[in-house]
Amino acid sequence: MERFILVVNPGSTSTKIAVYNNRKEIFLMNVKHEQEELAKFERIADQFEYRKNMIKEVLLTSGINLNTINIVVGRGGLLKPIEGGVYKVNEAMLRDIRNPMGEHESNLGGVIAYALAKEINPDILAIIVDPTCVDEMEDIARISGMPELPRKSFLHTLNQKAIARTYAKELKLKYEDVNVIVAHMGGGISVGAHAHGRVIDVNNGLNGDGPMSPERSGGVPVGQLVELCFSGKYSKAEILKKIKGKGGLSAYLGTNDAIQVEKRIENGDTYAKLIYSAISYQVAKEIGALSTVLKGNVDGILLTGGLAYGHFITDAITERVAHLGPVKVYPGEGEMEALALNAHLVLNEEIVVKEYV
Repeated sequence: MERFILVVNPGSTSTKIAVYNNRKEIFLMNVKHEQEELAKFERIADQFEYRKNMIKEVLLTSGINLNTINIVVGRGGLLKPIEGGVYKVNEAMLRDIRNPMGEHESNLGGVIAYALAKEINPDILAIIVDPTCVDEMEDIARISGMPELPRKSFLHTLNQKAIARTYAKELKLKYEDVNVIVAHMGGGISVGAHAHGRVIDVNNGLNGDGPMSPERSGGVPVGQLVELCFSGKYSKAEILKKIKGKGGLSAYLGTNDAIQVEKRIENGDTYAKLIYSAISYQVAKEIGALSTVLKGNVDGILLTGGLAYGHFITDAITERVAHLGPVKVYPGEGEMEALALNAHLVLNEEIVVKEYV
């Protein structure tokens, strides 16, 4: 029986669109957005109509019959803290998307999926899967040292859980049967401790603690940060940009392009090597810390995301953490496949669709 799934995954500078016939991908396109176009919008939320119309145009010009679509799935964004799973896009979710916990392109996933579904057929379900706001942290992990500043869970939930499930399946086990540490390494880096199907501890991969990344500072010396904030040299917006957007590799090397940095290293740039090595060093430290959260019971250490394509990073991490458990590398994000798989399971009534409230 043919059943068609439309997948929408908004990124910072592009939107990935795919159509699946059950589990088979029949269409995939990553549509790049020119900076001049995005600059026209004051807020990310303002890009809604632009991106939705662009998706419809791409599908129609590619010969995709929208009337055949049976379900629309979008990447989830910064909603209130919720447990992992598949959620129906409802009025409560749309309300919170309009007043998000933070500015992020993933916020567009649910609202675009909902709008497209309603335009195709009012009876079509629109869903999101494992959004970045998933919070399954244990209470002790929330304690930061300042009551006013509890640690928060923001991570690459979709890819982290998909990779953990893939690894568990390779062991002929269920996700709920294993303890794994997953490091998603992309523009942002989140490292999570997964204990029997729940992410019980993770660094704030959006704009908080943890390893530095190509675009984010990660955890920095707090006293020195306070001094910087009150130095009079920077506005609040400029400080926030140093933390997210212009931190990490971008701050030290003037680029967030890991491929470019690796080429510089190959050409003998010792400073680039030092800074790039610091990412693997910090990720390894985070993995080591989370191994104590799992009390040393680590079934696997899984390295994923865009940076996992480069052996420089993964080899350096493996060298430091292999004594903690088996290390497996899964380059890339696998987000489209994960979104499509969950939509397929919904159509097959093999998974419960949760109600966002």
